[in-house]
Amino acid sequence: MIRILIPTDFSENAWNAIKYGMELLKGRECVIYLSYIQVKPVFIAAESTITANTPELRDQILKERKRNLEDLILRIRDLGLDGNHTLATLANTGLFVDGIKSQIEDYKIDLIIMGTRGASGLKKITIGSNTGNVITRVKCPVLVVPENAVYEELKEIVFPTDYQINYDLKVLEILVSLLKKYRANLRILHIATQSKDLTSEQEKHKELLHEYLNGASHTFHTLRGTSVETSLQCFIESRDIQLAVMVAKNLNFLQRILFRPIVEKFSYHTEIPFLVLHE
Repeated sequence: MIRILIPTDFSENAWNAIKYGMELLKGRECVIYLSYIQVKPVFIAAESTITANTPELRDQILKERKRNLEDLILRIRDLGLDGNHTLATLANTGLFVDGIKSQIEDYKIDLIIMGTRGASGLKKITIGSNTGNVITRVKCPVLVVPENAVYEELKEIVFPTDYQINYDLKVLEILVSLLKKYRANLRILHIATQSKDLTSEQEKHKELLHEYLNGASHTFHTLRGTSVETSLQCFIESRDIQLAVMVAKNLNFLQRILFRPIVEKFSYHTEIPFLVLHE
């Protein structure tokens, strides 16, 4: 049985992440924890915002959010996808990332599913600071679901890599399980921004990856271009990819795809989910 944590702020993009997760996990026996972390409660009245700094007001708001979580369970059950799922709710007050870390430890979480915020007027997805912080600071696999992503059964998965690191086999277990469950094809993509052959070390890492994936359908691909992000997007569109997977250990490569110059904002130009794996 796998344990899933889905943080929510009750927004539509958070709801879309829940719907996607329910479709992805359909038929699997799992426990799904819907989590709300109250970071800075506020009371809004007469067009002014007042920080809720009294224990009474904080408790009042948290009780309301707990009721919202129960309503969310009813909304999920209306989807008719929760046959093998146990649904539970978590509501706490505190720092967001610290709260997520505590919940992962306390409830032995295997996977986090989070949504993104849309960037108005731009054909891209902006990952807010909460999701970005979880990706980089929490050592648990994170499935990032874009605001407008629509679930499609996994047939094609892309794994962009620069072959600069050797992947821990345990880290790739969740990827292999997805490949086997959906009988999906893995497209391992090397994006070369310079006209250079792979080094002996890169070739070694590539061969080890090939050996570990023996038995799972996979192929190796190389694209040459000046932009890693654009090249990845072109590959995704040309191959009709349903999921992108990366390993957080390769932070330099991850930054080139997800990180933007704006502090604490990330973006990638796609509407498919992005799974980030951790050691």
